Amino acid sequence: MFHRLGHFVVRRAWWVIAAWVVAAAAIIGSAPVLTASTDQADFLPKHYESIQAMQLQQKAFPSDKSPSALLLFERADGGALDANDQAAMDKITKGLADKQIPLVEQVLPVSEQMHSYSKDHKYAMALVAIDKSKHQSDEYTDAAKKLRDDGKELAAGTNLKYQVGGEAATTLDQKDSSKMAGVLIGLGTVVIILLTLGIIFRSPLVALLPVVSVLVYSMVANGLIGFASDWFGLKADTSMSQILTVVLFGVGTDYFLFLMFRYRERLRAGDDRKEAVANAVGRVGEAITSAAGAVVVAFAVLVLSSLGMFKALGPALAIAVAVTAIASVTLVPAIICLIPEKVLFWPSKAWQREPSNARFAAIGRGVGRRPAVAALVSGLVMVGLALAALGYKGTFDMAGSSMPKDAESMVVQDAMIKAYSAGAADPAHILVTSENGGKIDLAGLQGYVNDLGKVDGVAGAAMPSPERGISKDGTTVDVTVVLKDESTTNKAIDTIGRVRTVAHDQAPAGTKAYVSGTTSVLKDINTAMAHDYSLVFPIAAVLIMIILGLLLRSVVAPWYLMASVGLGFGATLGATTLVFQNIKGEAGLMFMLPILIYLFVVAIGTDYNILMIARLREEAREGRDPREAASQAIRHGGPTVAAAGFILAATFGTMLLAGNTMMSEMGFSIAIGIIIAAFVMAMFFTPALTALLGHRAWWPGHGDGGGHGGAPVPAQGAHGVPEPAGRR
Repeated sequence: MFHRLGHFVVRRAWWVIAAWVVAAAAIIGSAPVLTASTDQADFLPKHYESIQAMQLQQKAFPSDKSPSALLLFERADGGALDANDQAAMDKITKGLADKQIPLVEQVLPVSEQMHSYSKDHKYAMALVAIDKSKHQSDEYTDAAKKLRDDGKELAAGTNLKYQVGGEAATTLDQKDSSKMAGVLIGLGTVVIILLTLGIIFRSPLVALLPVVSVLVYSMVANGLIGFASDWFGLKADTSMSQILTVVLFGVGTDYFLFLMFRYRERLRAGDDRKEAVANAVGRVGEAITSAAGAVVVAFAVLVLSSLGMFKALGPALAIAVAVTAIASVTLVPAIICLIPEKVLFWPSKAWQREPSNARFAAIGRGVGRRPAVAALVSGLVMVGLALAALGYKGTFDMAGSSMPKDAESMVVQDAMIKAYSAGAADPAHILVTSENGGKIDLAGLQGYVNDLGKVDGVAGAAMPSPERGISKDGTTVDVTVVLKDESTTNKAIDTIGRVRTVAHDQAPAGTKAYVSGTTSVLKDINTAMAHDYSLVFPIAAVLIMIILGLLLRSVVAPWYLMASVGLGFGATLGATTLVFQNIKGEAGLMFMLPILIYLFVVAIGTDYNILMIARLREEAREGRDPREAASQAIRHGGPTVAAAGFILAATFGTMLLAGNTMMSEMGFSIAIGIIIAAFVMAMFFTPALTALLGHRAWWPGHGDGGGHGGAPVPAQGAHGVPEPAGRR
């Protein structure tokens, strides 16, 4: 099949390129814009309490002007605010109200009655209501930016320092941070690919080719992702564009390497340029599609997740990898076959001679001679790191972790925590609603509110005021509960669980209580994640094992390959825990990190294992004993695995340039996971175990053919496909 595809591509190269260009133009021109959500509630199904509470709140208080931004005032000299400062703050808030900024519905003044001042009177806050129905639009963040710019103009010449925080400001800062992170990651990825490929092939054109190719088919992938997100109502988070950039360039470069190593090998064997390209596609097509299939399956399983962020991320990455694989066996070879080899590899002439691969030959000999030692040492390395994963703690501060700590909204948040109660900036709300349509007895509600205020971890609970917090028909009231801890901390999440118990069990007769707010949303996300761990992980593992079983025609090999990948997952999570929790002193790792590590390490770890074990099997089919087969597999497959692993790890490592905790944790963890997959699992652990198991590794088919009467087959190239006669 792939040989026929290869010959078709070289015969119709210009048609293939034109088809990609036309498809790119058509898809880009018609695809909907891929938008990102920063609202954590968008990522939960509707049956969770926090979402039901939000729906009730919108129904009971349709005209409620709840604050979306807060204006924080302090004296420039750090002193207590006085009467002159109060006058200046009044001037600023009135001036902002008079400007009639689009979407800004109300600017409340600073006043003692509204508890605007901190206890030491060094801080004061004013609340601003912005139309939340537009929270996904540019106008929403434009309103926050306008509040910042216009407010600072009004504060000029006063003794006040003026800053804007709250939900709208956080969304604005996340948006700006995401754009900057995308630029840094994109540039870093391209530079790494250019430098690494330039060193490997000593040719500027070869280094540039995958970058140009990825730019073309990434537009197709992004367009298809936009269609999928629009059709199925998938919600993306702000990190998706950066992850997509890294996956497209990283995986695309990996597959480019698979093709280029084989193409160069065929040229050295004497094929002319077009025949070499056709044979390269024929020989690596199965390796690329099998590896891509494992990755696509792992990512696609995320559609079963309870969380919208994963429901969107999984299919998006699956589409990106599928498009990459198709382009790697069509568009890329079509371009290569049009470029004379002397031009493509210029100025290097190394493509004309076979390298000795002495380093990998030595590694291969070592593993072949002492497979038990190699398996034990590499296994202990992974087990040792995996033990550190026992200290993993999850955190849920997506806003704070997705932007630098010096972003204005984060500075305001930190100041609010110090100046007021840690939970004052983002309180929880208990919505008590009548079940029979009758009005709520406010007098009888006071005892209920007092009980809520006594819950461990609660700073205070307050009855609604006559002006706010009581629905027009009197059937729903909004009780405010301020927690002692900041709303996104694990302590606050534990507290909200206790609040829910009291709110539900002690609700007045004839009423039902719903707990809403950021902490309630995070409590439900925590529950949803536990569900996903028990569902997504095993299903992804089973499907990948099926792919491995079909590829290798073996029942035994998929089990120890997946066991090795499981060890790799534990080692990756452990290494990340050591670096960020133990060394950097972070309170914990982002809650979604384990599932991302699992999927990337399982998929990509299987990718490199596929390349190595396919080569190992073919060496055994030549009649070599298991230890010699392992030695030769590392000698010939090692350079490809090492080059691909290094580039992919380095591209994910560019996420460290984003300057925020979430992307740094994600980039480090996936990069270290790929290094473990390529340089520990695929290079040592997998071939060593296969050598120890011998022919049993291929049961029941004994696809190696050794010792079972199987006729030797031609030697294999670096991707488990036949080499030409006389190559050895």
